[in-house]
Amino acid sequence: MLENTSNALVLGAGGAMGQALVRNFLDDGRIDQVVAISRGGAKIQHPRLHWIHIEYQETDMAAAVDSLAKFKGSFSKVCICHGILHNEKMFPEKRMEDISVEMMQTIFHANTVVPSLWLKLLRKLLAGTIDCKVACFSARVGSTGDNRLGGWYSYRASKAALNSLMKTFSIEYARRAKNIKLIAFHPGTVNSAMSKPFHGTVPEGKLFEPEYVATCLSQVMDEMSVDGQLSYVDYAAKPIAW
Repeated sequence: MLENTSNALVLGAGGAMGQALVRNFLDDGRIDQVVAISRGGAKIQHPRLHWIHIEYQETDMAAAVDSLAKFKGSFSKVCICHGILHNEKMFPEKRMEDISVEMMQTIFHANTVVPSLWLKLLRKLLAGTIDCKVACFSARVGSTGDNRLGGWYSYRASKAALNSLMKTFSIEYARRAKNIKLIAFHPGTVNSAMSKPFHGTVPEGKLFEPEYVATCLSQVMDEMSVDGQLSYVDYAAKPIAW
């Protein structure tokens, strides 16, 4: 690793945001190596990129972390990009009658369980002397105080639960890995397959390209100090009410 450089890690790298973050970090002269992990195969080829293909089961995730032992203590930026809002069988609930066990379990596993497992598994890999910013993709609708419209029960609750878990992780990380800063990040509405059904309701100028959000997140991470606290912010670095 070159002097004054560090490495970056993107988890859930196969989606639009994950790929944009990989490209952003590859373009950043301060980043030496980029590690990407996804369920699908490599989406980008680059000599400074190491892409790992796994299933998001704890044993596979733990093995992936173990395989990165040579990178221990060298990551300065980590992005956990997992998330699901809908699929071919499920759509955000408009009414309480739309709630189903299957949807809640699917949404919570992707949005809450998988990111939490990464936060559990990564501590030993990330702990060290280099300041390390770890951003999980949350959402403004995960804010209990900002909930004015209702609906979207599973998605709202999964992101609120992620925020609560990240707060708890931040307390333990502050004791056991003092170089790490946790960030719950709201990207806004990103122009991706996940948001496509809702593009018609997005105000003008508020549908963001993944590359723009990747730049915003990188800047947010640069500006945050390692303070042992969880920050819940949007793409403009503005705090969001819990």
